[in-house]
Amino acid sequence: MTLDATKVRVAVAGEWLVGPTTASAPATAIAVTTGYVGLGYVSEDGIERTPDAPKKDIPAWQNSAVVRSVSDGAAKTTYKFTLIETNQATIEFAFGTTVTQTATEGTYNADPTATGGTKKHILDVIDGANLRRETFDGELTSLGAIKFAGGEPVAYECEVTAYTVPVIHDTTLKTP
Repeated sequence: MTLDATKVRVAVAGEWLVGPTTASAPATAIAVTTGYVGLGYVSEDGIERTPDAPKKDIPAWQNSAVVRSVSDGAAKTTYKFTLIETNQATIEFAFGTTVTQTATEGTYNADPTATGGTKKHILDVIDGANLRRETFDGELTSLGAIKFAGGEPVAYECEVTAYTVPVIHDTTLKTP
């Protein structure tokens, strides 16, 4: 295999989108995302995707040698990111609530036990003309501390757990 520096990808930009479980997942990396809403700016740390497929070793009686490793059935993928844009979609996602809007303000409940339930998720990662899109059903499973400090954006630290195996569409892997 020949080394090709033009195939080194950098996550220059992207977007996290959510939709109801009734929304259709886009069939390609460039398909329209009907029924989804973007959650705005993500912090400069980006989005961390962590696949986890724990294994259980099976030791033999003889010499206590490990003869196999099998999945323990608890495989999952989690995504961690920090939203730094405050808008209606971000608040409804982060707090699992509905914002009631009037001409002068928006009002919502900040119940720490609310997750908003299972939603359709899209992660778009953009590098120039190249797009990598992940789609899955999942849920916000953790909302971290929200800090209010001078000179710092109000940020919403989110962890999403995928309940379905993420489907990845990647334009860099098309037929040459």
